[in-house]
Amino acid sequence: MNLQVYYDREFDILYFARQGQEEQVVEISPGVNLELDAKGELIGVEILNASTLMKGVIEPLREKALAV
Repeated sequence: MNLQVYYDREFDILYFARQGQEEQVVEISPGVNLELDAKGELIGVEILNASTLMKGVIEPLREKALAV
């Protein structure tokens, strides 16, 4: 799987995607969407308000990196 990662600073959206045509979007949690192709295969994950939603993941990683 050739996965690309994009971050849109203006809209605070983190996006993981692979090539494919989006046919369906499924919201799995507020602000987290899965994008599926015509076969129902996952082609993308969209995280809205990423800096807020990912803060609990990013901050510990940042602190660990700074401690090295």
